[in-house]
Amino acid sequence: MRKYILEEAYELAEAIENEGPGECAEELGDLFFMLLFVARMFEEAGAFSLDDALALVEKKMIRRHPHIFGNVKVTNSQEVTANWQAIKAQESKEKGEVHSVLGHLPKALPALQRAFRIGERASRVGFDWEDAEGVWDKIEEEQRELKKAIEAGRKEEVEMELGDLLFSVANLARKLGINPEEALKGTLERFISRFQLMERSLGKAGKDMAGSSSKELEQAWEDVKGLGKI
Repeated sequence: MRKYILEEAYELAEAIENEGPGECAEELGDLFFMLLFVARMFEEAGAFSLDDALALVEKKMIRRHPHIFGNVKVTNSQEVTANWQAIKAQESKEKGEVHSVLGHLPKALPALQRAFRIGERASRVGFDWEDAEGVWDKIEEEQRELKKAIEAGRKEEVEMELGDLLFSVANLARKLGINPEEALKGTLERFISRFQLMERSLGKAGKDMAGSSSKELEQAWEDVKGLGKI
């Protein structure tokens, strides 16, 4: 069921982005169906019921928000985060687990989004750059290291350095208050729109992509960008 749940979750996310209530209702229903299906499978296996799962999340939310459901007083969001981390650390200790402020971010998350969240969590304990300018220095350092690896022709090292560069870029986005996953998604949509418009433009001129020179393609691309519509 894993792949279907992920697929339905992404379809719901896209519906939310499109801001279509009807589409959201349909996709939310699809996701609910998948979740209920999984819950039923576990119930039939005698593992737990849906009520058990909901009771667990209810207890967890109450336990982790004592400033709402208990008597704990807080004055700012930093204190809320500190309390949250302390409570999660205690939970891990009680389970015999090794606690980390990074928590458990699913490996199935898109890597760029996971990089953003890891940097965000590390920053909660002060492991962070002071500002975006500091990240720029790190990006320039990673660019130099990547270039050296490429020149040396060491593929494994190139892959590692490229990953380091992408992680640094994700952290720059975080310091600028931008989600890199959303930023990249927007760029991809713009590229697709411009590319398809360029295809149509060349077609009207009696040309196709494969038969056009690199200079013609570059000019067609600049013409499309010059329209300023997308």
